Amino acid sequence: MSSGVTTLAQILSDATASLRNAETESPQFIAELLLAHVIQQPRSYIKAGPERALTAAQHAQFQRLVERRLRGEPVAYLTGRREFWSLDLEVTSATLIPRAETETLVELALQRIPVDATFHVADLGTGSGAIALAIAHERPRCVVLATDISAHALSVAQSNAQRLEIKNISFRHSAWFAGLRGERFDVIVSNPPYVAEHDIHLQRGDLRFEPQLALSSGADGLCDLHTIVQDAPAHLGAEGWLLVEHGYDQQAAVIDLFSKNDFMEITGYKDTAGVPRGVSGRRPSCAA
Repeated sequence: MSSGVTTLAQILSDATASLRNAETESPQFIAELLLAHVIQQPRSYIKAGPERALTAAQHAQFQRLVERRLRGEPVAYLTGRREFWSLDLEVTSATLIPRAETETLVELALQRIPVDATFHVADLGTGSGAIALAIAHERPRCVVLATDISAHALSVAQSNAQRLEIKNISFRHSAWFAGLRGERFDVIVSNPPYVAEHDIHLQRGDLRFEPQLALSSGADGLCDLHTIVQDAPAHLGAEGWLLVEHGYDQQAAVIDLFSKNDFMEITGYKDTAGVPRGVSGRRPSCAA
C-alpha cells in the first residue's frame, strides 16, 4: 500500500474519535452511516473490507460531512435519506425528518382502514410524504391525497412516490383544507406543526435545521390543530375519522378541541415510548 492511502478503517476511527470528543450520540454508528453514504455501499461493506482505500475526493467529501455533523446538522440531511415504515425516503431541508414516533399515527390509521378497503384518505402537511406513502403502500386499493403548503416539500414527496413505485397517491399544493373545497374523505391524517413559537427546543438539536414553518404554530403550538379539527367535519364522509399527532404535553388540549367540535369516539394515544402522541375521533353525526 502506497504512502498517503487512506483506508476505511483509518478514516472511520478518526471520525469516530472526533464525534465522540464532541459528545455526539452513537459516534461510530454515525461515522459508519456517513462513510457508507460517501462510498455508496451498505455499512456491512465497511466491516467486510476495512483495508479498502478511499479516494481523495471521497475522503474530502466525508470530512465535510463529519464537520457538518459536528456543527449539529442532522444525519438525515447529510445523507438525504431517512427510513420510515421500512420505506427509504428522500428528505431535504424543506421537509421535516420523519420520526419513529409518527409511525404510531400510521398504525392508528391502518386500524381504521380495512385491508381491502377502497377508502379516500387525505394526509395534510405531508412533508416528505412519509405518512401518506406508508398508508398508500399498506392499502393499495385506497386513493391517497397528500397536501402541503410547501411546493418544495411536495416535490420531494412526489419524487419519493415515483422512486418507490407507489401509484395510488396524488399530490396537491394546499394550506390545510383550502385546496380541498367540496371534497370528502373516509380518513384524514395530519402531523401538523405543534411546537409553541417561543419554545426553547426550536433552538436546540435537529430542530435548529428543520423548516420552522413545519414545526411552530402560534403561541401555544395549537394554532394549526385548531384549524384542522374545526374544518375537518366538512371534509369527512359519514363515519369518517380524523387522526392527528400532537406534542407530548398537548393531549388534553387536543381532546378538548375534538370535543368542542362534536367529534365522537374521541381517543388519545401514546407512542411506542409511552408518550402521549395522538388523538383520533369520528365525524360528528351533525356534520353537514
